[in-house]
Amino acid sequence: MGATDIKAIDELSKLANTEVRISYDTKRTRLHAKAYVFYRETTYTTAYIGSSNMSNVAMTSGLEWNVKATAKDMAPTIKKIEATFESYWNSSSFEQYTGESYDKLKHALKAEKYSGEGDKYQYIVDVNPYPYQEEILDRIQAERVIRGRYKNLIVAATGTGKTVIAALDYRRFCNENPGSRNRILFVAHREEILRQSLATFRAVLKDPNFGELYVGASKPESLDHLFVSIQTVASQKLYELLPQDYYDYIVVDEFHHAAAPTYQGMISALKPRVLLGLTATPERMDGKSILDFFDGHIAAEIRLPEAIERKLLCPFQYFGVSDETDLSEVRWVRGGYDRSELTKLYSLNREIAVKRSNHIINSLYKYVTDMDSVHGLGFCVSVEHANFMAEQFNEKNIPSIALTADSSDEARITARQRLVRGDLKFIFVVDLYNEGVDIPEVDTVLFLRPTESLTIFLQQLGRGLRLSLGKECLTVLDFIGQANKKYNFEEKFAALLSNTDHSVQYEMKKGFVALPKGCYIQLEKKVSSIILNNIRKSFGDRMGLISRIQTFTQDSGLDLTISNFIKYYRLKLSTIYARYSWTRLCADAGVIPDPSEPLEDLITKALPRIIAIDSRRWIEFILKALPSIGTLNISSLSPLEKRMLNMFYVTIWQEAVEDWNDTKVRNNLQDLAASTMMVKEIIDILKIKYDEVDIIDKPVDAGFDCPLDLYCTYTRDQILVAMDFYKPGTVREGVKYLPDKKIDILFITLNKSDKDYSPTTMYEDYSINSQLFHWQSQSTTSETSVTGKRYIAHAKEGSRILLFVREFKKDSVGTAPYSFLGTANYLSHTGSKPMSIVWRMDNPIPAKYLKKTNKMDVG
Repeated sequence: MGATDIKAIDELSKLANTEVRISYDTKRTRLHAKAYVFYRETTYTTAYIGSSNMSNVAMTSGLEWNVKATAKDMAPTIKKIEATFESYWNSSSFEQYTGESYDKLKHALKAEKYSGEGDKYQYIVDVNPYPYQEEILDRIQAERVIRGRYKNLIVAATGTGKTVIAALDYRRFCNENPGSRNRILFVAHREEILRQSLATFRAVLKDPNFGELYVGASKPESLDHLFVSIQTVASQKLYELLPQDYYDYIVVDEFHHAAAPTYQGMISALKPRVLLGLTATPERMDGKSILDFFDGHIAAEIRLPEAIERKLLCPFQYFGVSDETDLSEVRWVRGGYDRSELTKLYSLNREIAVKRSNHIINSLYKYVTDMDSVHGLGFCVSVEHANFMAEQFNEKNIPSIALTADSSDEARITARQRLVRGDLKFIFVVDLYNEGVDIPEVDTVLFLRPTESLTIFLQQLGRGLRLSLGKECLTVLDFIGQANKKYNFEEKFAALLSNTDHSVQYEMKKGFVALPKGCYIQLEKKVSSIILNNIRKSFGDRMGLISRIQTFTQDSGLDLTISNFIKYYRLKLSTIYARYSWTRLCADAGVIPDPSEPLEDLITKALPRIIAIDSRRWIEFILKALPSIGTLNISSLSPLEKRMLNMFYVTIWQEAVEDWNDTKVRNNLQDLAASTMMVKEIIDILKIKYDEVDIIDKPVDAGFDCPLDLYCTYTRDQILVAMDFYKPGTVREGVKYLPDKKIDILFITLNKSDKDYSPTTMYEDYSINSQLFHWQSQSTTSETSVTGKRYIAHAKEGSRILLFVREFKKDSVGTAPYSFLGTANYLSHTGSKPMSIVWRMDNPIPAKYLKKTNKMDVG
């Protein structure tokens, strides 16, 4: 709004012992919280939280609501306020205000206050990625550095900031290639997209003169940094006029169009160093796959919950409505229901279809608060079904129309205009690829058919999640009846949850507590029962997994391997390995012989620990050592390799090796070698884990040849054995000092429960930002104790602090491992018994961990 009084800010900054920090980016950061905290020498801290701005009226005569909180009565609330403020204060979004900032603030306020005045001032703001965007950037970089993939596809719903990510990635590319022209070609199919994208790149690069348009009446003077329509590329045959390596970096927006002939010539002719595809719809109606351009691989996806949390998409209220139509006997072919049989049930069998449509309309009136203001989409199984639904709705005086791939452009445009005006209440569609149904005003979505593809389900849902003026949320009605046992309900609901390691069954019982803020799921009692039974009979128990294994090749057309199985069904490895081994499941399914191997039970119990391994260096060593593990010449290994082998040994046997010549140890390794099928399974798992690495790990300077890599995941025993501590089971505390290596290991659990921790160990641990970490020592540690003094003076004394962090004590497969955040240096502390220490990290905390470690992140 530009309502801040610059004179007041300037005067405040001149007060003694006063600092002011400001966010200039109102599009991304709009702080509206008000709290006033008063610290007293008596320790009776007081805070006032509420609506009062710092103005005369607000403080005196205004009708304001404020709450007083005291440290004596509400200590946890005061701590939360302090931590939240600390997070804001140290955020890169807020810059310190000085006298030299006056002009910058004046321009920013003017740009915000007067529309149309902001263009020339928008380049003063540093555009930094949100954590979810930084995570995407990390994944893209990992694809390039680890796997050598320089053609990458980003999938995200429209409106989630794909272009910003492309601009940030290009900025990084330029920084990595200084002195180069770094030619870029940005291709889109509409002038509006090109203009917005060029503005985004200019803002990110802070260069108002960057790039030129080549679309419509706009003609460029140079082709070096070109934002061009695909129509212009095709008509001018640009790719025939330029050398194939002319562009270093090419971005293709809405890449799902790239399978069309107009794109083919350009993509096949030009050979950039980097190709980045952006799309919301990776699955095309015509069956042409765009993944072929990217080796069948999606580099990164922006999950809907993250986009909703960031208010890039609107929240939803999701109602699971019972459907009497029984689909359990509908023919299942190649991963989905037979469409022709669904069409018979939903539209051609008149009695069943009319009864169902009446139920749909009644449910609509039950769950939608105001039918007069509805702007709805209904997703159907076929043209006949869409036409039938439109006919039924019109008969009930709900103005509706059906659109299909055969509808003319004029019909689509007219339908959109009528829906936005309110002349139509619903458009029924068969597919979602039709741009004529990409309407931000849509506030109601009807799922009138089961959607087997998770990607298509999310694309359909995303059609209603676009932000629009006056739209508070999306209402979703999903009609759910008895389903084929091969239908997967679990992945659909899991995709709607924010970061959680809990199962969908757990979330259903708890009321879907892990949904994004402002979202809601309500399942009718019968629907809840259907879904829970489906989950239990599919991947939720042993017989369900065995059944899927038995029919996998028939259902998928793929060879039966653990890699193909989890990819096809979009499973986590933990779904299999929480209780079973793949080898035993396949044997019980009758698709392989019974293994009868000496270490089958032992290795099966170790598999939950093996699936957590994600260090490239360690995986490479294990894959090299395992084939000859029974005859391995251990004496020829380097100290580093011996530590890695010991880490693997403790993973299997849960005890460390002090003497590799011990008879028991040699016999154990020979038994492992004899368990050939289980060894093959370990190898298969580690290959999957290597391919899943999504961040660039690297060794850490720990003062010796340390096998632990930055940002990788390890159990407590693996960490201690890597440090040559051979009695890991004796460590019970969350800290361990190793005097021979002069290393303090901090084992940090972020979310502690009363069940697992006593009041004296419920420490407050969290990241303040990507560089600073707040940690509380043990309750007995004072600043004058030997341990406290060592923490404070560790750098001077030549000792190191290593941080290992986990979110919870337990995860879905048992005791949770720790993520290695690297070494840290003492910055400051407050208090005693416990000490509250702020560590400065030697390496920034990556976004994938920051969203878990920064418990105060609300931006």
